[in-house]
Order: sequence, then structure tokens, then C-alpha cells
Amino acid sequence: MLIFKDTKFIKAPFNNEAELEQVIVDNYEYLFGPTSFYLPKAKIKTADGVGTIPDGYAIDIGQRKWYLVEAELMHHSVWNHIAPQVTKQILASHQKITKRTIVDLAVNQYKSDPYTKEKFDELKIAALNVHQLIGDILETEPIIGVPIDGVTNDLRDWARTLRYNVKLWVVNKFVELNRPENIVYEFPEEFKPELDTEEESKVQKPNTVFAKYDVNLSDLVKANLLTGSEKLFMAYKPKNGQPQKYEAIVSEDGSLDLLGQTFSSPSYAALAGIQDAGSDRKTVNGWTSWKTSNNKTLADLRDQLINQTVYNGQ
Repeated sequence: MLIFKDTKFIKAPFNNEAELEQVIVDNYEYLFGPTSFYLPKAKIKTADGVGTIPDGYAIDIGQRKWYLVEAELMHHSVWNHIAPQVTKQILASHQKITKRTIVDLAVNQYKSDPYTKEKFDELKIAALNVHQLIGDILETEPIIGVPIDGVTNDLRDWARTLRYNVKLWVVNKFVELNRPENIVYEFPEEFKPELDTEEESKVQKPNTVFAKYDVNLSDLVKANLLTGSEKLFMAYKPKNGQPQKYEAIVSEDGSLDLLGQTFSSPSYAALAGIQDAGSDRKTVNGWTSWKTSNNKTLADLRDQLINQTVYNGQ
């Protein structure tokens, strides 16, 4: 239950898969990250001409990754519904005509959607290079991205059998008690999947202490990679605006103090900063935005912690 003053929101099922699909279209950055953009459904075919339609395609130009997206409801059978659909999508994704279709969709969106183009501009990707970049990303193996309202044991086990990386995100729906037309959707913190088979494979390596999504700023403080009261810095220039610099203070518990407010995650703090600067962006990766005085990003420190063999306190 979520409570706001006298208002209570209770967990509720999605009306249908189409509702969940639309929620993902409207809020895709909260799953695939701030340097991603989302392409709509398009029919693709296997080598023998069997058609299949993923719920969308997400391309992360910052991380150079792409996703076949299949939004699902937990009550759908893994073996009769989810697995067969994803298998056809994977087979179809290898076809040259599929890659051309997705490249064309991406280039057209770059040309027609200013919000998508802004992401390329922020990464200093020139228009001349857009087609080649998307084509190069699509030459890598897709990640199977499954937003879902709950994860079953069979779904976890099936995902772990695939040679492709799979990410499962849980998205919840809440409705106001006695006023079900008022709806709130809950997304994961910091883009964190419920299951990420790539990160699981890294944790199994002998020198890995824990996965990327498990690291909080408090872990960096405990490992003496950050100190309480240390300052972090972020520079940001909004489109058609003046460059701004922000300074956040690290607390002993790993929270960040910025603009008179305390933030539980670096991404929330970074978002507050860029919106204060005049940006209308909805997400930002605080792990790459905030830097220490010696110019290391929080992501650098996180990687350092993950790769070290002994973690203080473990």
C-alpha cells in the first residue's frame, strides 16, 4: 500500500497486456536508461518467413546495446506463451531484413523526434554517423528485455537457460482506494532489473564481490572509496541554456545533499540538478554524472569496488 496523507493506493492487476505495453512506451527510460530511445512495434520474420511482433525495440546509444522488448503479465504461461514468442523474436532478429527494418525505424525517429535527436546531440554523435552507429549496435546480440508485473520461478529458470542476456523488470500498478480511476505505476529504482543474467554471470566469477545493481553509495563509503561530507560535482548545459555546475555533499549513510534536499540515489540528485538548470529530461544516470574532486565518476568507484577481491566488512 502507498499512503499520501489520507489517500491510500492499493496494488491492483493490469487490465490487460496492452495497458502494461503503453506504460512501458510512456516510461521506457526508467528501464532502459537515459541514453536509450524506444521504437514501436514492427513485424519481423524468421528465416522461414514465420512472422512475430515484439512489443518494441529499445536502443541504448550510450551503452551501445539494444533490446527486444516483450512486455508480459505474470499469469501468462512461460512455456506456452512467453518462451515461444521470445524464441521466434530471437531467430527473426538475426535476419538482415530485420536489422534494416530497425535501422530505418531508428533513423526516421532521429529525424522526426527532437527528444531522440537531443540524446544523440548530447553524446556528440553527428547526423552523418547515426545510420552507421545504429547498424553497428544491431550487429551485437540483443538483450531480451521483459517488463512484467511479477516474476515466477519458471520464468527465472527459463531466462537462465538462454545464451542471450535477459533482463526482467517488475512494474507494479496501484489504484486509489475507492477511486480506481486514479492510478500510480511503480518502476524499479535506478533501472534495476529483478533478474539480469549478465550480472549474475559476473557475480559467479571468483574475484567478483557483488553485482553492479547491488552497489549503493553507502557501500562506497564503507569501503572508504567515498567519505562522509565529501563533495561531488556535476556540470550540465541544457539545450539553449547556460552551463551550470552543481555540488552535492555525501552523507555517512550514502545519501546526497543538494539544493536543500536529501536524495537516496545519485540519479535522483542528478535529475534534480539538471531540471534546476532548465532541462525537461525525465531521467539521468547519476553514476556517470557525478564526479569526485579527482575526476572519477561514481561508476568508476563502483567498478573499483566490484573488481576488488576483498570488501571491507565482508
